[in-house]
Amino acid sequence: MATDAKRLSARFEPQRFDSFRFVARSIDPQGGVTLAYALDDAIEFTERLQLPVPGRLDERERARVDGLLALLHWVAGLSYFKTAAPPRVVCETGAPSPAAARLLEALYSEGLGEFAFTNGLPELPRPRFPHAVAGPAGGVSAGEAGDPYPPSPRRVLVPVGGGKDSIVAQEVVRRAGVELALFSVGDAPPIARTVAVAGLQRLLARRALDPALARLNGLGALNGHVPVTAIVACTALLTATLNGFDAVAMANERSASAGNVIWDGVEINHQFSKGMVAERLLASAAAEQLSGGPRPFSVLRPASELAIARAFARMERYHGAFTSCNAIFRLDPQLRATSWCCECPKCRFVFLALAPFSEPEHLRAIFGRDLLADELQFEGFALLTATGGHKPFECVGEEQESLAAIRLLATDPRWREHVVVRRLVREVLSRQPAGVGDPAEVLALSDEHAVPPIFLPHLDALLRS
Repeated sequence: MATDAKRLSARFEPQRFDSFRFVARSIDPQGGVTLAYALDDAIEFTERLQLPVPGRLDERERARVDGLLALLHWVAGLSYFKTAAPPRVVCETGAPSPAAARLLEALYSEGLGEFAFTNGLPELPRPRFPHAVAGPAGGVSAGEAGDPYPPSPRRVLVPVGGGKDSIVAQEVVRRAGVELALFSVGDAPPIARTVAVAGLQRLLARRALDPALARLNGLGALNGHVPVTAIVACTALLTATLNGFDAVAMANERSASAGNVIWDGVEINHQFSKGMVAERLLASAAAEQLSGGPRPFSVLRPASELAIARAFARMERYHGAFTSCNAIFRLDPQLRATSWCCECPKCRFVFLALAPFSEPEHLRAIFGRDLLADELQFEGFALLTATGGHKPFECVGEEQESLAAIRLLATDPRWREHVVVRRLVREVLSRQPAGVGDPAEVLALSDEHAVPPIFLPHLDALLRS
């Protein structure tokens, strides 16, 4: 019989485990979700979520969404699989549809690339997921899904995380005139502030990880980055279905598809689950798990981070609400309500991306410091261009974007005399060919995306000017 992980006291040895088991899943009439997992027959995990629902869910409605509940079960398992990263997975609640299996094999390998790299594993995890012959109840088999989504969504759910990207995404969707609601997993202070400024309805989900995870980490379990955006997206899809929305508009930009470093013959990307490959895999999996269900797509996919920053710089009513610093949140969740750490790659990149479109005094008011006036910050800014190493494992833009921002600052009288800008021009830009980091090219919108046509004119209007 498996042991409740909370009772463990002996040293945890990841290499001793052979399989990760998907044991059970359920959703109750009030929207309470229970997801059960196990390592071999030794350790059990239970995760719980509370989804916002419009009323009591009858048995028929719960059966209708079981395919998307299964997808959430499989994807959320990443948080527990990583404790040991065993070679096998066992799907005791049924095999995924073919497209879902492809998504899962990508998330449990490339999606855990940074995790494997930073833990010094000999190679990427590559567990094989069984493929169902046909889709689950309510879904369709491979080859039948086609494009089941309406060309113009009528009701759109936009996940928000309290950062600039999701704010720009919600404003693009708002301009399109469709019915819109926001969505979040949890209610961190930047999310709550953003929702208050937006003045839009928000559907709030709560996620409670098994508390044993923290205990196992202290006993020797493997730990590190998981592709959490995929978990949020699956939670949003299930919530959208239960509340009658026909699309989920994520805020993932084209820069998210660019990796950080090559390792084990694979491009390791901190933002794998935000990239275009993962978006396509998720859309196919969702269509097979529930035919005609909500469409997942990223409304910002054509844009670079720099283009999004330019648009956000004009949205000053949100500037006192947003926070993009992850480091300060990891150190102390309460500090995220009021502070930026000003020492992490994310803080530096957001500052750099906003600077060409902002006054120095305004950024000082947001961050509490002028990072480009602090010479001790130089190496951190240089690393954003991969000068001195690889691009940091954080949600930062491509090296080309940072170079483009530096080029803009080099000719901006507001910024060009800042000590860090001078050094970046002298020691970073001087090594680059003239065409690398061309601002016009970086700010241009791409044609590679799956954005429904109804949103494109509004995306263009917000991000091109």
